[in-house]
Amino acid sequence: MASWWDLRPFFRFQSVRTRFQDLSSRRMGISAVTGAHFSSINFPLIDTKNEEEFRTREVQLGSHTVSSHGYAVARTHKHDWLILLLLVLIVISLYIIHPFHRFVGKDMMTDLKYPLKSNTVPAWAIPIYAILLPIVIFLGVYIRRRDVYDLHHAVLGLLFSVLITAVFTEAIKNAVGRPRPDFFWRCFPDGKDVYDKWGDVICHGDQKVIKEGYKSFPSGHTSGSFSGLGFLSLYLSGKIKAFDRKGHVAKLCIVFLPLLVASLVGISRVDDYWHHWQDVFAGGLLGLTVATFCYLQFFPPPYHSEGWGPYAYFRMLEESRGMTQVPSVQNSGQAQLAEAQAESQEEQGLHGCMGLTLSRDHHAALNDCESGRG
Repeated sequence: MASWWDLRPFFRFQSVRTRFQDLSSRRMGISAVTGAHFSSINFPLIDTKNEEEFRTREVQLGSHTVSSHGYAVARTHKHDWLILLLLVLIVISLYIIHPFHRFVGKDMMTDLKYPLKSNTVPAWAIPIYAILLPIVIFLGVYIRRRDVYDLHHAVLGLLFSVLITAVFTEAIKNAVGRPRPDFFWRCFPDGKDVYDKWGDVICHGDQKVIKEGYKSFPSGHTSGSFSGLGFLSLYLSGKIKAFDRKGHVAKLCIVFLPLLVASLVGISRVDDYWHHWQDVFAGGLLGLTVATFCYLQFFPPPYHSEGWGPYAYFRMLEESRGMTQVPSVQNSGQAQLAEAQAESQEEQGLHGCMGLTLSRDHHAALNDCESGRG
């Protein structure tokens, strides 16, 4: 039995361990030297960096167009398009429903006797500048980038923004039933006001005109303008990288231009005496809020480093990279397995006792080496 001061087993173990480390270091050095002399041409399956870059460039150059992937993308979002149709039906239904007839007394007519004027911005103009104009810009970006994901999600997000805002606007209009500033002339076109025994108005004007007279809050023109043009403003801020921290203030002029147009539309509603200023403020806030939510559903925030593209685009890039990395991982795993087997065989040939660690306990292997049985 070895005494406690007998250090020979320790030094023998250290010797075996040191020799194993030297062998591994020497093998790693050889692998590094040989790897430096072989180019990626000799091992095309192991080096996939060029292939990955090629796939990325292919995607960025516009390999996903409307003709090649438009139908697949639309089919993926078919339920979203069905919901859009449902929203259209809801908006039509809410427009047909009669609003709540709020009590309007004689003493309230002081603020409701503004003249009945025509619209500076007609209702048919809203879809043109709030929907068609942004879609034309989306198409211009698509012609340049050839990215069907960007075009599809921009159009889908815009339509959701406008329709959801319209549903909220019409529902609130009908529920509130606030009279417009020109309500007096809508209710009494001849200027002769009539009231019932409770003091409420008894209108004798055109029923359609009277119906619109109870739909002041919030402003539909303003909410529709900010929902469409607000979405466009967010879209442009992401495309031109307005918040890239480089201090190009001129980019903000492009971002603010759609918002300025929407603001002028809201001001025209007050000038035409169709809305109170509170109606315009609430309509603008509603439209811009819905536009922001709908935009962030499909695109990163404009201040994000990847705010210039939709989520679907970057997800597709990740999937493409994953497809190129799978063969690389498999080949590297096979290479590591072959190298490990070669190391095991070489270690068994150089040091017979080292092979025992694969089949028996580690301490038993060391004892065999020390006693000479290895």
